Amino acid sequence: MGDSELEQIRAKRMAELQGQYPQGNLDRQQQEQQVKARLYTPSLRPPYCEHGLFAMQDFAYELNLFDREAEAKNSILSQILAQDARTRLNSIALVKPEKASMIENMLINMAKTGQLGGKVSEAQLIKLLEEVNSKTQKRTTVKLGICY
Repeated sequence: MGDSELEQIRAKRMAELQGQYPQGNLDRQQQEQQVKARLYTPSLRPPYCEHGLFAMQDFAYELNLFDREAEAKNSILSQILAQDARTRLNSIALVKPEKASMIENMLINMAKTGQLGGKVSEAQLIKLLEEVNSKTQKRTTVKLGICY
């Protein structure tokens, strides 16, 4: 089997996989790019992937793993967030996926350590968001120099 044939098989399989997994989440796209980079960079590939025969299977496995992690995360969040809070967090995720992911991880960790008394309401989520914004607010400083 020639390199061009393997490349065609890879491209075909990649198209199939991309059709199975919607690409609405920016974090997921970044994860897919990292997996692709690892599988297509010979020095980063496991030794048994020398010819790329198992690369697509590994890629599919990792995508499946990402899906299961996302499902588990969503399940936990649905248990700890009230519906209005979940809606607000989803709206934030559309605009700032990194911030939403950070808040989701914070909420999950708080739930695991028993810091949450019950379901988090929208007001409680807003308060948490304000705290995070005050701590992570980017500050821009402008220095002016005089040039002669």
